[in-house]
Amino acid sequence: MQPTPAVQNGLHLDAEALYASLLNGVRRLVQDPGTVLVGVWSGGAWLAERLAKDLGLSQPHGVISSALHRDDFGSRGMAATTDATHLPFEVDGRHIVLIDDVLYTGRTTRAVINELFDFGRPASVTLAVLVDRGGRQLPIEPAFSAARITLPADQRVSLARADDGRFQFHFERV
Repeated sequence: MQPTPAVQNGLHLDAEALYASLLNGVRRLVQDPGTVLVGVWSGGAWLAERLAKDLGLSQPHGVISSALHRDDFGSRGMAATTDATHLPFEVDGRHIVLIDDVLYTGRTTRAVINELFDFGRPASVTLAVLVDRGGRQLPIEPAFSAARITLPADQRVSLARADDGRFQFHFERV
């Protein structure tokens, strides 16, 4: 069964079509054979897993959590994802393409970069996202985004993965 594209206030987001665009964009970013993909827990991790497979990368992909480096740690507390970081390769000197599903304020990206540097010093970190919704609070910009959208601050868009591995978006008010 095909997932239906998410529609919110006339905005139409087809996650599978955007994934195809992300795949082509990440393909251009993975120039060095030692480049690895690291997905931000959870939507970015799903994307990195599928991208690594579809790109036929010989290096395993990694998963990284923002939980220990979030600037709102005091109000959120310890999340269940604190053990989600899994980097099955040396970080030092490695070219890393950081994959996330939705980029908004940049705070999660900052947190995962801090987490990444706890494991070593990469040669480079390049950010690729499925959706950039603007609203940045930090000077963070993706090298590639499959879509750029505008949403009111009280709306959230998140990526979901069906049992068959296909992606779809969900909108909600926060």
